[in-house]
Amino acid sequence: MSSGLPARRARTALCATAVAAALALPLTGPPSPAAAAPSAPPGTSVTTAFARAAEAHDVPRDLLVAVGYGETRLDDHAGLPSQDNGYGMMHLVSNPERHTLEQAARLTGASLADLRGDIGANIDGAAAVLRALADEAGLDAADRDRLGAWYPVTARYGAPGGRATARLYADAVYDLLADGVRTRVDRGERITVAPHRVRPERGPYAGTDADAGLAAAAEYPSALWNPAYSGNYAAGRSSAITTVVVHVTQGSYAGSISWFQNPSAQVSAHYVVRSSDGQITQTVREGDTAWHARSATPYSVGVEHEGYVDDPAWFTDAMYRSSAALTRYLTDKYGIPRDRAHIVGHSEVPGNDHTDPGPSWDWAYYMSLVQGDGDGATGTPFPTWGSDVSIRQEPTTDSARVASLPGPTTVRVACQVHGGLVEYDGYSNDAWSYLPDRGGYVSNIFIDVDDAWLPGVPTC
Repeated sequence: MSSGLPARRARTALCATAVAAALALPLTGPPSPAAAAPSAPPGTSVTTAFARAAEAHDVPRDLLVAVGYGETRLDDHAGLPSQDNGYGMMHLVSNPERHTLEQAARLTGASLADLRGDIGANIDGAAAVLRALADEAGLDAADRDRLGAWYPVTARYGAPGGRATARLYADAVYDLLADGVRTRVDRGERITVAPHRVRPERGPYAGTDADAGLAAAAEYPSALWNPAYSGNYAAGRSSAITTVVVHVTQGSYAGSISWFQNPSAQVSAHYVVRSSDGQITQTVREGDTAWHARSATPYSVGVEHEGYVDDPAWFTDAMYRSSAALTRYLTDKYGIPRDRAHIVGHSEVPGNDHTDPGPSWDWAYYMSLVQGDGDGATGTPFPTWGSDVSIRQEPTTDSARVASLPGPTTVRVACQVHGGLVEYDGYSNDAWSYLPDRGGYVSNIFIDVDDAWLPGVPTC
């Protein structure tokens, strides 16, 4: 059943004052740092930046976008560094073991400041590094025209350490190429990559199985085993395990695993959970002390979640469910109470100065899954967009606000109904979705699908 009304709209901050007031949807973003890195000039097109960089360095444009999306979801995070000191949409890294930021400066002539903070320079720098890696790998002009030939180059760009980690990284990029990319960046510009039917030419990584074999050594049955560098954790425990600490990586899944293998990192965690599908990798044995939460390290298990604190789009339903299953396993194994006194965020550990998992982490939903209340959750999952989106008691804008979605995430829709008309930016929609996990309705305008009436969802 369709309402016949278009439901597409810009996935950028709502700036129409009248609409924001009517919907009570004030949008918030990360505060600007006191000495913010320079941003792209007004009107700069990210699409154009990708096209120009791809042409200048003879790197496939869609590969370039997929690498950036896999690293940061094409968010430059206001020039702030990742966990392993990577910058910008393309995560150019500067740490004792990796220097793609400095390499990009040498190759392009751009300053380090511009490469860190200017979107166009950052994309161009990443394209230059990829091309240099392609030249080192012996790719000629014909090879560079084949997406599949770039697989080993992609692996080296994202995770130059162990081959298993590099393959995790490259496989994720090629999964994005297979599925396609459809997203929006700041100012609402849409960035797309059409799905590609491409066969990765894995070269030296062909004999590295990122799944089979690694799982056999992990303690958690469904996890992969990819160990951290021995100098990034302490052997053994000085206390009994009583706590699970929830972290956010401030970086990508494979990039974080690679960072734990870096001798200069001096950090680690026991487990890392991937955003897209909830895949879990164990990097430190539970009986050893990972360095992840200062005062809590002797008595806790650290679980990292792929993503960034300021971007809730990383916190998918698959991630929540997979992580909650891991936490249930840990609480059963060590007799840990399933409550918020024993399952805590990094920011809640005494003596820590970190903010993760941050305000966008849905503790109520996560704990319902950990405690088993959400195991039988019903509904069809859909992605959302927008910030501080209201969940209403009834399907109208003047109904009581019972909850909110801090930012883009995944919700489970039980049913939908025609309710109050919502209008924004030339679009109108009177369809609302009921979210059983949130106890209320959200306008379908904020469900990120092309149809006004959600496909496959019954009427309430």
